[in-house]
Amino acid sequence: MSKNLSEGFELLFQKAGALVESTRNAVGSVANMLIVYTNYQIGKYIVEEEQNGADRAAYGAKIIDSLSEYLTNNYGRGFSRSNVASMRQFYLVYKERDSQIVQSGIGQLPDLQNSGIVQSPIGQLTIKGNWPFLVSWTHYQILMRIENDDERTFYEQEAYRSAWSVKMLKRQYNSSLYERIALSRDKEDVMRLANEGNVPYEPKDILHTPYVLEFSGLEDKAAYHESDLENAILSKMQDFMLEMGKGFLFEKRQRRFVFNEKNYYLDLVLYNRYLQCYVLIDFKIDELTHQDLGQMQMYVNYYDRYEKTENERPTIGILMCKESDQELVELTLPENSNIYAQEYKLYLPDKKLLQEKLREWVEEEENK
Repeated sequence: MSKNLSEGFELLFQKAGALVESTRNAVGSVANMLIVYTNYQIGKYIVEEEQNGADRAAYGAKIIDSLSEYLTNNYGRGFSRSNVASMRQFYLVYKERDSQIVQSGIGQLPDLQNSGIVQSPIGQLTIKGNWPFLVSWTHYQILMRIENDDERTFYEQEAYRSAWSVKMLKRQYNSSLYERIALSRDKEDVMRLANEGNVPYEPKDILHTPYVLEFSGLEDKAAYHESDLENAILSKMQDFMLEMGKGFLFEKRQRRFVFNEKNYYLDLVLYNRYLQCYVLIDFKIDELTHQDLGQMQMYVNYYDRYEKTENERPTIGILMCKESDQELVELTLPENSNIYAQEYKLYLPDKKLLQEKLREWVEEEENK
């Protein structure tokens, strides 16, 4: 084919190629959508059938047993009694989303044209925003067991927007990410967490109480150096970036500063693309001092004066320490300094304790 003729078909090639690529990428998403929908709809059928029974508890158990046996005999694996019971639970937890599914009739697939999958002008397949289920069935098997509605929605949004694996979802839930973030927010921001996930708008939105660094593999003891913690984190940088939150990019470790012929070394320099600013991090295993705070202020001032562009927001400094001292921070630094002393833990926190703290905090906010 001549070059001129090939150029004449350029738009055709572009549209056909884009469709093939997007279709291949969409196959997994479509399969997940259909599996989730099928399990949701089976759960709905079970609940509707239960409502026709005289003794609902006994009748419901009989339905699940019988349906599991029928589906297994006719369609093979995947329909054990526990899985079928999970489908029923799935519907009960998410039934308020039923109106978002455009039905095509009993026992038929949903109208994906109107409910979930659309074709863009250049032929790409995309998921419409009003499709009610964002993640895979395996994710929902974890999510549906979270009792608090706001917490459940938060983890669903985070799993979807941050492309968490099932393993990462379990880790973040077990590390009490929702409680740790919520305890660092005001009431309005906590409501936003449930609806949007943890999207940072202000510097305080990247702060957790505390940060959990159990993935570093270090024991929770005093007999290690700051370099040990730094090296452990650098070897698990992907895990650390996920713990920090959305939009973080790694720029440099051990950033050297020279003042009055003395060398200073900042542990980590990150950048957050949502906040559009540098985030400087220093690890402290000893008691936090005013010298530590003053040194971080020096680093932040340097980046604000010599590294930050006019379009970027002020630099954030975070001192990660075993025990923070907020009174010392407030006494040492000026207001709005953009410097924070945040605690870290080398073990997963007590989830029940954090949940109780959050309940107490909510009650205090509501009584104001």
